[in-house]
Parts: sequence; C-alpha cells; structure tokens
Amino acid sequence: MKVYIGIDWSQNKHDLCFLNEAGAHLAQLIIPHTPAGFWKIDETRKKLGVPIDACQIGLETAHNILLDFLWDHGYSQVFVLHPKMVKVSRSRFRSSAARDDTSDALLIADILRTDHGHLRAWQPDTSLTRQIRSRIKFTQFLTTEIVRLTNRQRAVLLRYYPVVLDLFSSLNTLITQHFIREYPAPQAAARLSRDEFENFLKKHCYTKKGQSPRILAQLQQPYPKAAADVIEACYPEAQSLARMLLEMISAKKKMLKELGQLFTQHPDHEVYAYLPGTGAFLQPALLSKFGDDRARFPTADCVQALAGTSPVTISSGKRRRVQVRHSCNHEFRHIAQQWAKSSLRASIWANAYYTSIPPHCESESHAFRCLANRWIALLWRLWQDGQPYDEIYHLRQRTLRSQPRIT
Repeated sequence: MKVYIGIDWSQNKHDLCFLNEAGAHLAQLIIPHTPAGFWKIDETRKKLGVPIDACQIGLETAHNILLDFLWDHGYSQVFVLHPKMVKVSRSRFRSSAARDDTSDALLIADILRTDHGHLRAWQPDTSLTRQIRSRIKFTQFLTTEIVRLTNRQRAVLLRYYPVVLDLFSSLNTLITQHFIREYPAPQAAARLSRDEFENFLKKHCYTKKGQSPRILAQLQQPYPKAAADVIEACYPEAQSLARMLLEMISAKKKMLKELGQLFTQHPDHEVYAYLPGTGAFLQPALLSKFGDDRARFPTADCVQALAGTSPVTISSGKRRRVQVRHSCNHEFRHIAQQWAKSSLRASIWANAYYTSIPPHCESESHAFRCLANRWIALLWRLWQDGQPYDEIYHLRQRTLRSQPRIT
C-alpha cells in the first residue's frame, strides 16, 4: 500500500496529511519544528504499518531542515511541488478562496496521489555543489549591497568631496575605500606630501605606482569646495560607509577565491570551464543552477523554462501571443543573460547570432535573452554528455546542419 504525505511547512510548525491510494484520510497532525516533532512523522508511519519505500512525500520547498531530516532517515520519494501548482489546484476541494494550513497539506497529498506520474522525485545535490551554491548566493548578496552602499557614498561625496570619485578606477575598490577612511575630508588630503602618499599606496598594496603623481596632482588642484559646516556634517557618513564597504569588498574577494577552489574540485568542472565569456563567477554560478541530477532536467526546454530565457506561447482559437516568461528563477535568468552578454567578446557564433536577431527583438534585454536561450540549450547538451565546449566543433556542426540535403 502506498501512502501519500502532504506537508504544508512553515517556520515554527508543519501540517501533515496522510492519504492512501483511494484518497482516504489515514492521519492528520501538526508537528513543531523540532527534532521531537520530526520524529512524529516516523512514529505515525510505523503505527500505520507502512514501510519507508511506500511513502511519497510532497512539500513546497527544497530548502528546509525538515527535508534534510527526511532524506537522512531513508525517505527517498520526496517531491518538491512548485507553489504555483498548489495555488491553482485549490479549487479541487472548494470554490471559495478560503484556505488554511491543514487544507493545504491535504491538497499537496492529493496532488501527489493523482499526479505523481507527472512529477519527479527530488534528488539532493552533492555537498560540494551545495557549498558552491551557498557561496554564489552570498556573493550575489554582497554585490547587491556593495552597489547600494557605493551609490549612497557617491551621493555624499558629490556633496562635499567630489575629487575622490576620479582618483582611482571606481568606488568599489579597496584602495578607494582605504583612502576615504584615512582621509575623509578635503583638508586632510590637501596636506598630503609625496612621501606620505607613496607610503599610503605601499601600505595598501596598490600596484599602479606610476599613477601616484597624477593622483597627488589631482588632489592638489583647485576644485569646488563645500562649506565647512557641510564637510563637518558629511564626512562621518562617508567614512562609516567606507568601513562597511571595506568589509564587504574583502568578503566578496574571499568568496570568489573559495568558489574557485571548490569549483576546480567538482567532477563537472570541465563542462563549464571552457564556456566562452564565463569566468571566476559565472562558471560556478551556472553549475549551481544546473546541479548534479541529470534527471532533474530531462530536456533542454525544462532548464530554459527555469532560467526564463524561453518565451511563453499562449494560443487559443485564432489568437496566438508570445510573451516573456515571468514565472521562472530570476537569479538564473540574470546569470544566463550576463553570460550571453559577455560571450560576445569570446564567441564567433554568438556574435553572428546576436547580429541577426535585434530587428525581431523589442529591446536589448530581449536580444540577450534570445542568445541566452541558445546557450542554455547548448550547455544542457554538454551537461548531459559530460563534455567540455569546443567552439571549432560547434561551428563545424552548424555549418553541416545549414548545408542543403542532397536527395
């Protein structure tokens, strides 16, 4: 006898519903988010006399300690349902919008009972892939925060200390933030001697030593000065932002270094290592989105839909409309479009394809999304075969496919 277990999870407690193959209720319970609560699932199963391999469990997330517990204790038939699937199925049992956690647990169990033939059991990725994914997410978070804080810092500096914005390559560099932290006011920078400035650059390992005369001359040139009270009001904020940015920029550099070390250890390293336009971040980022389980994406369409690069076609009667896919993994789409854009600097066929599509696209983003869609399909094939990318081979195959057939 198969048993279908629906779990409506939350932060502090979880609602469970047990159904048999006929849809009859076998048990319903609410467990706390504690080890003792997790063990109640196993206790209930044993009371019902159901073996572990006859249990199919459905829930709406793959990122919960409860799922880790289930996997660690032998529950291998775990299905991760998309929240939208659950939402559109609520009319199975009622026509009103009324719902609660208990009814959602019942609904998840029933979806699993009736539609399990269309669902695939979740297979967790290896520990190495999960480490890479965690660092990718943290790096993306740091990048967003660095942009946010440097935008604020730029606005403050424009008000009282604009010369700093043009001294070094950009605000999101360690040397710029060290300078703002140590010389937060124009008066302090104006008093800098050549030796003091050289020592500052040496202390912070600035490699472009030939730029020091230009930078020092720029600091000593006349430029619009803010009023003394404005400087007094603004410089503490710029200095505080510099301290925060130094921590974040250093953390991001550390994450990228760790990512590189983990990535080279991964068995699929070579599949991603030769992709044109990818680098220290995009290669492990793509790996983290594809994962390890080849059965998770049985066709290229599946991964293209997840990445949001393939459009949605709505066709009914004489009407047919093609639109951008909104329901997707937006992080994946951003990574895919970044790859498409950077590949133009490294791939011949990508440039040829990109120049042929703009007349049919609504925007530059649309064009990059079309190119990303082609790249994702190509990467899916490489991922399935475990083969690295070869531009010459790919161009040769495209040439062969474009030749007319002789009959």
